[in-house]
Parts: sequence; structure tokens; C-alpha cells
Amino acid sequence: MGFLFRLLLSASIAITLGFGLSWYVLTDGRVIGGTRIGAWTAWPDIGQPMPDPYSRAYLARTGVLQLGYAEGVQFVAVTDDEGEALDAGCDYRLSGTTPGAAFWTLVAADLDGVNIAASAQLPALHSDRIARTTDGSAEIHVSSTLAPGNWLEIAGEGPFQLQLTLYDAMTFTGGTTAGGQMPSITRIDCS
Repeated sequence: MGFLFRLLLSASIAITLGFGLSWYVLTDGRVIGGTRIGAWTAWPDIGQPMPDPYSRAYLARTGVLQLGYAEGVQFVAVTDDEGEALDAGCDYRLSGTTPGAAFWTLVAADLDGVNIAASAQLPALHSDRIARTTDGSAEIHVSSTLAPGNWLEIAGEGPFQLQLTLYDAMTFTGGTTAGGQMPSITRIDCS
């Protein structure tokens, strides 16, 4: 009787662990297929001719058109630097520098990828339209209330994500060591 119990217990643990890890990899999987820098996550292998199975699963799950490996990379943040989910009712400050890229855009979108910018005339911030400090860093405010300096006005409520797309980036090509430089995301206030 003890043998049968241990056999059933071992089988149930193996099945639970196997299905649990498979579910994690197919729904999140950043630990295996993604690259995480602070609150930002990227899937650099998606643009490869033969991406790894985890990157293919991510691409199949999201269904978004991805940049080729030489074209650039998109970083996505769904939390701030403290690990709290981004909420459209809160004000955030992004500060610091970005990895080397010819051009970048910052978009706020809901969790389904729909842009939540309040203005149709300014759906995203662009690197060529940003006021910078003397050291090249920038401070960007993402909120529904007016903020000084660089401001991405958002509308709506509930959780959202920030998408920082680097075009013609050298982040993962070995051409630069700037891969560890991503803007910090700090929650300022919540209404």
C-alpha cells in the first residue's frame, strides 16, 4: 500500500510541476526566453530567423508583428521599479538613458496592446522630440494630469504597459555595452 501511495504522490507532483512550468513559460516565460533589465522585458530572439521555442510561444501568444533582429527591439514594462503594476490612475516618472539606438518611441498601451494616449495627435513620444539634460539623460512623465517637461498624456483606468521600441539598436549585437541602461520607472502619485 505504501508503494502505491508513493507512486501516486510522485506522479501527481511530476504532473503538477510539468504543467505548472509549461503554463508559466507559455504565459510569461521571461526567465527563460526574455531579457529583463529592471522593470523592462524584451524578447531579443524573436527577430532571429530561427527563434528559440519560448520566443516562438511568446510571439504566437501575443500575435504582434515583430521587428527583425537588425531592425531593433521592443522593451515592455508592466510594473514600476518597485514591482507594482502600472495603473493609469497613477503618475509615473521615467528617468535615465536608453541603450544606443538611432531612434526610439515610447507608447502607453492597455494590456491588449491598444494605445491609451489621450491625444490622437501625440500617440507616442519620440527620441527626437525629447528635452534632455546635459548628460544626455531624459525625464519623462506618464500620467493623465499635466506634468512639466516631457509628458505622455494617457487616458483610461486600470493596468497598462509601457512599450519602449529601439530602432536600429545595438543592444544585443555586441556593438555596445549599453544594454544595462534602461530608464527607471518611479510611481509619483495615485489619484
